[in-house]
Amino acid sequence: MRLTPAQIDTIKSTAQAVLGEGAQVTLFGSRVHDALKGGDIDLLVELSAPVANKTQAMGQLYAQLVRQLGDQKIDILLHDGTRPAAQVVDIAKQTGVRL
Repeated sequence: MRLTPAQIDTIKSTAQAVLGEGAQVTLFGSRVHDALKGGDIDLLVELSAPVANKTQAMGQLYAQLVRQLGDQKIDILLHDGTRPAAQVVDIAKQTGVRL
């Protein structure tokens, strides 16, 4: 996994601060693989409670992560269980690593 322990802690604590203690974060995509280079930080955030405004929640999380981690490309998927999971969510769960 191509994240430092400090980055992992920052991502987890920021997700929980913005979205609640129940936020579970999974890293997926190229950053999971040590042999690959570059790539953005792809995150799946799963919540047990519904979110009223998912776009606003993702924007707040993104802004806080950029402040904490620096200017990096970060992609966020948010799944709160109110709808069936999209295929990309299932793939992220299968291929990703829970932080």
